[in-house]
Amino acid sequence: MSGFVEKPEPIQVPGLVHLHTGKVRDLYQTEAGDLVMVASDRISAYDWVLPTEIPDKGRVLTQLSLWWFDQLADLVPNHVLSTELPEGAPADWAGRTLVCKSLRMVPVECVARGYLTGSGLVEYDQSRTVCGLALPEGLVDGSELPAPIFTPATKAEVGEHDENVSYEEVARQVGAETAAQLRQTTLAVYSRARDIARDRGIILADTKFEFGYDGDELVLADEVLTPDSSRFWPADLWEPGRAQPSYDKQYVRDWLTSAESGWDRKSEQPPPPLPQQVVEATRAKYIEAYERLTGTPWS
Repeated sequence: MSGFVEKPEPIQVPGLVHLHTGKVRDLYQTEAGDLVMVASDRISAYDWVLPTEIPDKGRVLTQLSLWWFDQLADLVPNHVLSTELPEGAPADWAGRTLVCKSLRMVPVECVARGYLTGSGLVEYDQSRTVCGLALPEGLVDGSELPAPIFTPATKAEVGEHDENVSYEEVARQVGAETAAQLRQTTLAVYSRARDIARDRGIILADTKFEFGYDGDELVLADEVLTPDSSRFWPADLWEPGRAQPSYDKQYVRDWLTSAESGWDRKSEQPPPPLPQQVVEATRAKYIEAYERLTGTPWS
């Protein structure tokens, strides 16, 4: 069992229809048919959405996504129409809300990896492959790959794991032409972002994108290149052969699996609330990632 420890009641706003409450975002639709994405301060770990929020997290994710959309605009269009609050929306939605085009979404998580870690490392250790792609001998946790690879996954419901699939399976599901376009665009965007991050002292180990179609045009959607959708590592601390320090919810995962939390990950019991020091350390990591990448102080 997993999912929400305490699933929030959606906020009702005149003129907006609530469509979905996800791990982090709430999705609404306007009367004109556009989508309104609101990034909450919720945080998830080990397939649970935790009962404790991280202040400013939703705003950091939203503002960082907007910054990246600008950096990538010449490579691929994005779904953002406006950052203005819909009429009647709560003041707390400011800075965390995007009004977006409604797209025909592709049911694939488009993952790019430039370094070996996570589920890719698990598969590599078993078969010297990642998503069926053969890799050279001698790689370890944190190794840079000879070239970035496209390792798609199926999209899962809240509380379930995304599952890695082969490129051939993606082509079977969405068609060869769409699969080729997804792979080409994913790797182009990853390579651009990797180089930008590297110039700022950050390694972009891997990331996932979501795409949809606006007519016949492929469009980048959802959040992009945030600590929730990417592994960012400080370049000066990179050391292959071990788990790398990262700009994400590492503090949350470490505390939940520590004796102090008292939580058994293998049980069906939901995780406990986070202590204040873990909340503050996690918030600081998100803000540090924003500031280092954008070069702009968080305010």
